[in-house]
Amino acid sequence: MRVVVTGGLGALGSQVVHHLEQDGHETVVASRRTGVDLEAGTGLDPLLTGADAVVHTADTTSPRRWRSMTVGGTRAVLDAARRAGTPHVVTISIVGCERVPYPYYRAKRTADELVLASGLPATVVRATQFHPFAAQIGRALRLGPLALGVRGMRVQPVELSWVGRRMAQLATGEVPDGARPGPDLAGPDVLDLGEIERLLATHDGRRPPRFLAVPPLGATMRAFGPQGGILAGPDAEVGGTPFATWLAAQPR
Repeated sequence: MRVVVTGGLGALGSQVVHHLEQDGHETVVASRRTGVDLEAGTGLDPLLTGADAVVHTADTTSPRRWRSMTVGGTRAVLDAARRAGTPHVVTISIVGCERVPYPYYRAKRTADELVLASGLPATVVRATQFHPFAAQIGRALRLGPLALGVRGMRVQPVELSWVGRRMAQLATGEVPDGARPGPDLAGPDVLDLGEIERLLATHDGRRPPRFLAVPPLGATMRAFGPQGGILAGPDAEVGGTPFATWLAAQPR
């Protein structure tokens, strides 16, 4: 099969490309380096010609571009897919984006709604936080001998490679009759921020910081914290390596 991967040079997209090629499929990377500008909606048409599927992983971390890239980029992929003869579109989203009123999560929810209302053969995959992001959060919250975090916040970090594998399998598997929610993907362990801080400190050869839990003020903090808004539900697919196993393989 011929599969186009937007953001194919990024952390998740490169994993999708790797697994597709490992399974013998032809892959086409769509990125700025290959002349694709999703915010402008240009460059996709020639790449999607003759494609059997497109996996949309491109996104941005810039708050100023959440509307133009997270939402607008998804719209550009859907429009190009229609012009190309409706290949199977597979997109990545976030577990709990409908429960957490954080602006980026709202943008992802809007993008999901566009896909599900498109009428195209499409699958929306949602994942919990990736291992590197969970580690990044833990290190960002550390202030010398102290670490801060929202009281009651827990995460269920998931392995990038495993999510990439599942997205590659879905893209090359059965084509749905219309748009559908795909599986929620989550890692095998649920960790609170204090546990993540201890694991990071042990890995880095440091003394674990003293963890200070901040009260969850406001709807967003409550959703991230005691409400468990970013945890996967009982129907989620659970897989990949645990966070501690992944961390042990990283450089100090």
